[in-house]
This record gives sequence, C-alpha cells and structure tokens, in this order.
Amino acid sequence: MNGNRFGRLFQVTTYGESHGDAMGVVVSGCPAGLELSEDDIQRDLDRRKPGQSMITTSRGEPDEVRIHSGLQDGYTTGTPLGMVIQNKDAQSGKYEPFITAPRPSHGDFTYSAKFGTRNWGGGGRSSARETVNWVAAGAVAKKILSENGIELKAHVNQIGDIEAPDVSFEEIVEHSEENAVRCGDPEVAEEMREVIDEYQTAGDSIGGAIEFEARGVPRGLGAPRFDSISARLGQAMMSVPAATAFEFGLGRDARRYTGSERNEDWEFDDDGDPVPVGNDHGGIQGGITTGQPIRGEVTLHAPTSIPKSQTTVDWETGEEKEIQVVGRHDPVLPPRGVPVVESMLALTLVDYMLLAGRINPDRMDDQPGQYDTDYHPRSPENVDS
Repeated sequence: MNGNRFGRLFQVTTYGESHGDAMGVVVSGCPAGLELSEDDIQRDLDRRKPGQSMITTSRGEPDEVRIHSGLQDGYTTGTPLGMVIQNKDAQSGKYEPFITAPRPSHGDFTYSAKFGTRNWGGGGRSSARETVNWVAAGAVAKKILSENGIELKAHVNQIGDIEAPDVSFEEIVEHSEENAVRCGDPEVAEEMREVIDEYQTAGDSIGGAIEFEARGVPRGLGAPRFDSISARLGQAMMSVPAATAFEFGLGRDARRYTGSERNEDWEFDDDGDPVPVGNDHGGIQGGITTGQPIRGEVTLHAPTSIPKSQTTVDWETGEEKEIQVVGRHDPVLPPRGVPVVESMLALTLVDYMLLAGRINPDRMDDQPGQYDTDYHPRSPENVDS
C-alpha cells in the first residue's frame, strides 16, 4: 500500500492504524539546528486530540508524542525525525459486526475490494486518527516557517447553514481557540454550537468548512502547471479525511465574476515593488505566490459514523441488514480539523521554501535556532522553484 508519503524535500512518511499499537511519523529533510522539543509538537496535538469538549469523540487518547530520533541537545541534527504517539484507548470489539458488512460511506468496502483484506478495527488505516501524524509533522513545519517570518492560522467559518462573516487574521488568532467550535467570531460560534448540539441529540452529524490564511509568504514560490502552489495545496487539502472541496481566493464564487471584476490592477508599494490591488486571487497568480496572504477554504462533509439506524449488506451471507454504528465519534469534524488543515498548509509551504532555497536544507547558522541567510544558493529576487 503506497500513498503514505507527502512532500519532496520536506518528506513526511506516516504509519499506524486507528486501533493498532501506535501511530508514527518520520520527517526527512528537516534542516539541522532547529530548536525543537516535544512540547512544541504537543501543543498542536492537544488541539486535535479527542475528548476535548462535548462536541468531540469521547475516546480517551492523551496523544502524547515521543521523539525517538533526529534531535541532539534540543536541536535537530538534519537526520530523520522519528515521532511516535501511542494508542491508549483502542476498543476494536465494537467493530466486529462490520467485518463483512461495510458501514455506509466509509472505506470498509473499497479497502477490502482493493487489498482483499483490511484492518477493520475503527477503520484501520482509513481512520481520521491517522491525521495525528500529520499534526505532529506540521508542528515542526510551522516552527520552521515561523522562524522565517511566515505565520498561518485557520478557523471554522461554517457549520451547516451557519456561516461566519469575514473575520480578520488577528480576530482568528485572538478568538478561535476560546470556543469549542474554533470559530473566530465568538457570537457565531455560539450559533454553530447550538446547531451541532441539535444534530448530536438527534443521533446525526453535520458538515462544515475551515478557512485558512498564511501571512509573510514571499513572492515567487511555486511553478507553473502541475507544480503550482494551488495544485499542491489542492492535493494537500483534499487528502484531509472528509474533504469534499478546496478553494482559494474567490473560490467557487469566481464563477459569478466577470474578467474586469476579478482582475486585479497593479501598483507600486512604498518600496517601489509591483503589487496587485486587492487579493481576490488568494495570494496566488499563475500558480506562483504574489507575496500577499494565501487564503483558502476546505469543506468537510458530515461524519459518516452516526448512531442512527442505517442499511448495509453482508457479503458473506448475501443479506441486507439494519445496523447501528456503536462507538465514540465526532458529531462534526471542522473543530478538530483546524490543526489538521493548518498542518497540511505548513507542510506544503515549508516544502516550497526549501525548493526555492529560502531555507538552507543542510545546516544552520553558528547561532543555534537561527537560519544562515547568507548561505542561500539563490537570491530572494530570483527564486526558481
């Protein structure tokens, strides 16, 4: 089974299954000399872990990370970072009724059809629990980006029919972690919470969306066509479990704009550099970054594991039967999906920064934790990704 690696220079390889012994990730390509600790990674894992509120699964996983390689005296060595998160509260027995009777809209049948077998406990490899690895790797990427002046944040901008108004980056940073929904607008967050509670009480679930933004991204990252920033971001975001749509800039609203309305004029900024007027392109033109904030959105469908009675078939007995998915499941995905989306954004951007020579991939400055900006093989004015 392939498809377990992401990235080109900053490569992330993951392993583990929902109810297996542990989850794990190996990060290759992390520059040496980055000050890093388990606490740096744990902060984001705590934002993703189950059981953090009444609108998340009650599965009791502490999601404590252990770094087993790639560090020396608190700094990265440039060798692969190996990280492990133990599964502490696996309960595979609840999934025995679905060994030969696939749960509706899960990967149960398709995995079995492709491989002839599958780990049926909690969905095995197809479970969203696997994203714990992405968040661990993403925390490393976010720290590298932060030391290079790039900050990013995401928040829940829609649950069902409840949509948040435009929220500034600063408001997202200030408010999104103050409520269980992780919405940057506190008042709308309360409305979203009410909707989630209604569906949860009815034994059902509901979908939503996550909006993300990255600031400080230099111009000139990316390449045309298949290596464009938008293409790679699309791959990253559509890898998120339950993702059904990815947008950047105007997104699907662009279909209602004329060329003259969408096109952005150019002007000179205070430093005499050409800049677009506005940011309807979401920081990307021609597949390459403009230097403006990268903005986009990911839509996540409603969780497919719900207590309501559903119909499936048993391929051993050849009979249809009614089933009820018993277990510990989220009634909505975006609140815990926020750190996952941030991680995939960070992993994509740090890869492009390395490809462009904006981060030295082999060594750091003599001052620990600081990048050697004089060593860049290509100047920022002539980036070639």
